Amino acid sequence: MADALYRIDKFIVPEAARDRFLDQVAKVHAVLRHCPGCLSEQVVKQCDGPGRFNIVTIAVWESAEAIEAAKHAVLASRRESGIDPASLIAELGITADMAVYREI
Repeated sequence: MADALYRIDKFIVPEAARDRFLDQVAKVHAVLRHCPGCLSEQVVKQCDGPGRFNIVTIAVWESAEAIEAAKHAVLASRRESGIDPASLIAELGITADMAVYREI
C-alpha cells in the first residue's frame, strides 16, 4: 500500500459531546465503507498516553480521486441529514486536526 493515501482526522472531544460526535462519525464511516477506492477505515479512541487528541479516524484510500469522490458522497449524505459539520464541531466544543498523509 505504498501509494495509498491516509486521511487521518484527530479530534479533542469533550466527554459530554462524545456520544453525539461518535454517532455522526459512524454515519460518515458507513458512507465511506461503500465508496470505491476505500481500502480501510477505522475509528479509534485514546486509552493511554499524554496526547491531547482523544478520538482519531483513519481512512486509507487508493488514490486522490477516490478521496475526492468520497468527499462528494459524504457531502450528499450530510445534505440529506441536514448536518453541518463545522457548526456541529463548534457547538460541541471539539478541536479538529484533519489532513491526508502518505507513507514515507
